[in-house]
Amino acid sequence: MIRSSLVLAFLLAGCGGQTSGASQAPSPAPVDRAAGLAAFETVRSVLQHPRCQNCHPAGDVPLQGDEGRLHNQFVLRGPTGHGMAGAECTTCHGPANPPSSYGAHVPPGVAKGWHMPPPDMPMVFVGVAPGALCEQIKDPARNGGKDMAALRVHLEDPLVTWGWNPGAGRTPIPTPYAEFVAAWETWARAGAPCPGG
Repeated sequence: MIRSSLVLAFLLAGCGGQTSGASQAPSPAPVDRAAGLAAFETVRSVLQHPRCQNCHPAGDVPLQGDEGRLHNQFVLRGPTGHGMAGAECTTCHGPANPPSSYGAHVPPGVAKGWHMPPPDMPMVFVGVAPGALCEQIKDPARNGGKDMAALRVHLEDPLVTWGWNPGAGRTPIPTPYAEFVAAWETWARAGAPCPGG
């Protein structure tokens, strides 16, 4: 009897069936508001790091360096976020970071093509209070029409992940990428609460 039960259990498992009493993988546990707000602080600290803020300024001039100085070549956002005619971002920013042997002041690059958000949706991170930043991120009218699931996918965009591997002479985002993503997911499971709201 025991032997036939074991054979049946193995057959069911081999065919993708389940034995009685087997459970599905548990859903992630709900997260309370306080934990969600704490997680958003990690998210905020990444978004307001110079690697992110430099392409998300308050104006139409991208920023450079850890101090967020105006771009040296006086480039502008342009009508699509890719720069102005004849001075597109990809004129200087190639498809990858140059080797460190090129020196510290060589324009970085990324496979997707360097650009800023478009002028009609600038996604400003510089100088924005945490609550306002949070609301802006979640608002499809201001974030390119993305819901929370699409925003999570956006975290894997090469321009986003570049912040952790910015090339020679640039300070990477200090929060490990996996920690940032985990904080994002915790914040999302809590209902994406915003500070002060």
